[in-house]
Amino acid sequence: MTDTDLTVLREDGATRGRYVIHLAPGFEAEMTFRIGEDRTITIDHTGVPPEYEGRGIAARLVQKAVADAREQGFKIVPICSYVVAQFRRHPEWADLRA
Repeated sequence: MTDTDLTVLREDGATRGRYVIHLAPGFEAEMTFRIGEDRTITIDHTGVPPEYEGRGIAARLVQKAVADAREQGFKIVPICSYVVAQFRRHPEWADLRA
């Protein structure tokens, strides 16, 4: 698996959704969110299988959500500790935080 193989997909339901990367058969990384009525998503969980940790995979999930927020005009409520930490590390994302 190379970095170019890491495609982030977004799956939306009526009230919840997720960003996902299919890593290998039986392995996926995901970041789940709740959809708010006020043009927000609340990111509540990020998970990467232990075998794939330390490769920047979770960061890719967050970066995709940030890119989508910029493109589609929604705000992010980070409650997942990983995403909260990423927002601290990236002050340039402050305008996207709800």
